[in-house]
Amino acid sequence: MSIRVTISRAALCAATLWLCQTYAQQPFELEEVSIDEIHAAIKSGRTTCTEIVQGYIERARAYNGVCTALVTPDGAPIQPAFGPVRAGRPLEFPTQTVAIADVIPDFDKYTGKTPDFGRMEPTASDPTVQQQYGMVVGIANARQVNALETLNIRGERSVTCKGEFDAHPSTGPLPPDAPPECEEFRKLPDALEYAAELDATYGRNPDLGAMPLYCTVMSFKAVYDTKDMRSTGGGDVSYATDFAPADATLVERLREAGAIIYAKAHNAEYNGGSGDPGGDAEVERPMLGQTGARETWGGTTCNPYDTTRETGGSSGGSGASVAANLVVCSICESTGGSCRSPGTHNGVVTFVPTKGMISYGGGIGANPWHDRPGISCRTVEDTARVFDAFRDKETGKFFDARDIYTALPRPFTSEEPYVAALTSPYAAQPLAGFRIGVPREMLVAAAPSNSVIVEAVDRELEVLASLGAEIVEITEPGLKDDPSYPNAEYTFTHAIAEVVPFHLPEVLSWKNADGTPEFSVPGRDVTSRKYLAAAAALKAPWPSNLTFVRMLSGPPESEDSVSDYSFALHLEQYLLQRGDARVYDWATLNANAKYFSDVRRAAMKNWENKQVDIRTDEIAYTMRRAAALRLAIVKVLEQNDLDVFVTPPTLTLPTKTGGAREPNRGSFGYGARMGLPEVFVPAGFADQVYDAELVLSDDGTEYEAVAGTTPTEPASPLPFNIGFWAGPGEEALVLKVASAYEAATHHRRPPPGFGPVQTEQYQSRAASARATD
Repeated sequence: MSIRVTISRAALCAATLWLCQTYAQQPFELEEVSIDEIHAAIKSGRTTCTEIVQGYIERARAYNGVCTALVTPDGAPIQPAFGPVRAGRPLEFPTQTVAIADVIPDFDKYTGKTPDFGRMEPTASDPTVQQQYGMVVGIANARQVNALETLNIRGERSVTCKGEFDAHPSTGPLPPDAPPECEEFRKLPDALEYAAELDATYGRNPDLGAMPLYCTVMSFKAVYDTKDMRSTGGGDVSYATDFAPADATLVERLREAGAIIYAKAHNAEYNGGSGDPGGDAEVERPMLGQTGARETWGGTTCNPYDTTRETGGSSGGSGASVAANLVVCSICESTGGSCRSPGTHNGVVTFVPTKGMISYGGGIGANPWHDRPGISCRTVEDTARVFDAFRDKETGKFFDARDIYTALPRPFTSEEPYVAALTSPYAAQPLAGFRIGVPREMLVAAAPSNSVIVEAVDRELEVLASLGAEIVEITEPGLKDDPSYPNAEYTFTHAIAEVVPFHLPEVLSWKNADGTPEFSVPGRDVTSRKYLAAAAALKAPWPSNLTFVRMLSGPPESEDSVSDYSFALHLEQYLLQRGDARVYDWATLNANAKYFSDVRRAAMKNWENKQVDIRTDEIAYTMRRAAALRLAIVKVLEQNDLDVFVTPPTLTLPTKTGGAREPNRGSFGYGARMGLPEVFVPAGFADQVYDAELVLSDDGTEYEAVAGTTPTEPASPLPFNIGFWAGPGEEALVLKVASAYEAATHHRRPPPGFGPVQTEQYQSRAASARATD
């Protein structure tokens, strides 16, 4: 298949004098700007790198504030409270609270433990500033997203070297009480100073060959270390030194590529923290509603399309910061759905390559065999440009000695830039000759909330067909069978039947809670050697409920909780390697930390006390499952001559902050469990949502989330994505299909309420800079 490069307006400028002159005269617009447009604007003299960074700081000052209110017993107002300085201004928390009875149904009948009511408290990291603790709820039409926890601005980028302890070396000696490490730290330029250095060195002629991400303003999920910004994984921990001793590899490589290392994006603390492993520490004050991506140091992130809603997985700050035009691109992290969910819930393109293509060296992990960085931008082209920049500048390879998973088979990596795989927007039938598989078992509406996404994806299949692709359904009895499309002869059931009997035979012995076999075939002993041999040869009926989707979950008794074991080990390993004088293991971490809820406190204390033997059957099973399912995926692709699969990232829309989490999410995390390349592209907007509900138990002691049945209209239409994925190392294929779809649809639309920021200070500075150019 031929490979074509996307041609942008800025690129055509070089070939067409009239277009170039017209383009150069247009005012530079920061919102929705692409990497290519930034470069063209700098070359034409319409802006400078310093102006661009200053513009993003102005946007952070305008839109990166608090977007949640405390949930209290009576909704009474509280005293004014202020948090850390961001973009030159302290965070100001709302004084109005929300009564719990207005958030939690039937609370007058609740007889359980006293809830973890919302309150303001000083932080452990800096007792002079406060943060929200306990229950919170999103504020309607807040026009704030709280997506960036730390900005790379001198004086506010570190608590250890706060304020005058981060004074520029040119100002003279530091105060005598400054920590000694601040002397070296303050020598590191902040984002504005680095931008000024680029302007002084290159002016209008940046070396884009050496620095392909020149002046690309980026945020990074808080789990990635940076030497010039606070690095605590979102935790409120009083480190001796809160910035990391060295950059994570991915930060270092993007820095070398000319990117502006601008901000840390909010996340769900420590990648979500892997739940609670259980132990002596018990929850004394329960949280009655969920809060999505939340961390103790930075607070809760809100969805820019509807600020009463959450942002999806633990990389919520990455998705929201790109969606609200607070940055050009962001680096997320995916253990399960932590890139895909924020991408779809915030309407941004998200690209997660094969596990190991981007180094995880210098990051806080939860599941070493699942954790992998991803890229969120507003266009497929920009994600490909960022991806290409992760190559080692000397070797041209993605390999990094700090991350063993980057030791991939050499044919996995394309020698050509991945941006070259993108489809030309001028091609009439860009996907002619492509065969795209539709796994119907990942498009099952288990609840009304799922139907919105399922119906939308079915509509988008017609778009792919109009681009020349042949749509092939992979369906089974009982699933949808659209007569418009041919059926695959070899299905996931066939593939699972071939791989499970040899690679994972214990699956067929799994029991339900009542002790009965989970999988059975009438008249057969599915655990016997005779049956296993016949099933693997496709000569015996296969249990109808042992599907590809079922295999994505763990054994009934574990529910895939094996991440618990690895999280305990991996975080201690990270702390040991970091080498902080005060925080260096689980005990010292908890001794110097606060947590946003009692649920988190109990969980983290149980991690400290849990003695883990990493040599477990569960971990061995999970790694074997990943290998077996990759075999099944590639077999389905090859045997049906398919290029890629198409599915939704998840089957639900963002839920209410402080409300119930949708119990029927569907198709969640399959790429992460197998380390497969995925690209998720905006596919439209929903003007109707079925919100899950909290239902009080019969004894009145606890709440359970149940699927919603009544449609409501969100404050603003909610975005959702469509996903393309394939076998390991097939990044070029998924990027090509994704770029063709994007060019044909242009579904991306910025959120209302986060438009251009017009400030007299910024306008006068920009005008002055251009007048003297």
